[in-house]
Amino acid sequence: MDLYQELILEHYKRPVRAGLREPFEAEVRHVNPTCGDEVTLRVHVSRRGGDAVVEDVSYDAMGCSISVASASILAEEITGGSVTHARETYEAMHSMLTSKGEDPGDEEKIGDGVALAGVAKYPARIKCALLSWMAFSDALHQAEGAQQ
Repeated sequence: MDLYQELILEHYKRPVRAGLREPFEAEVRHVNPTCGDEVTLRVHVSRRGGDAVVEDVSYDAMGCSISVASASILAEEITGGSVTHARETYEAMHSMLTSKGEDPGDEEKIGDGVALAGVAKYPARIKCALLSWMAFSDALHQAEGAQQ
């Protein structure tokens, strides 16, 4: 088993920052109708504007190893960073996962997310890997609207 498969399994077996926590500014639930994967994700953002920080990403994820591992990776990479960093990380993950395998991912931008690069070659699994990231994007948008 290669390192990336082991990393995905590790995040699946022991998800980072799992469980729904308070406080939060937004909660979003997304479902992948193709396979039944589900994620409920909460975002807690502090401060406003250029100083905004993603203080917490908490989630409840049910589904395949790719879906749960992706939520765990998201929470690990995004929590504690700036909203600007979170957006850049989201864009880099989305680009990698929708590249059909042409974008190997930038470990400096997405950290453990590079373990999911191989998913881009399997169209049926892309939605599994993107589920939590799409939920995060929606929750971040809602959280920012709530703070204005």
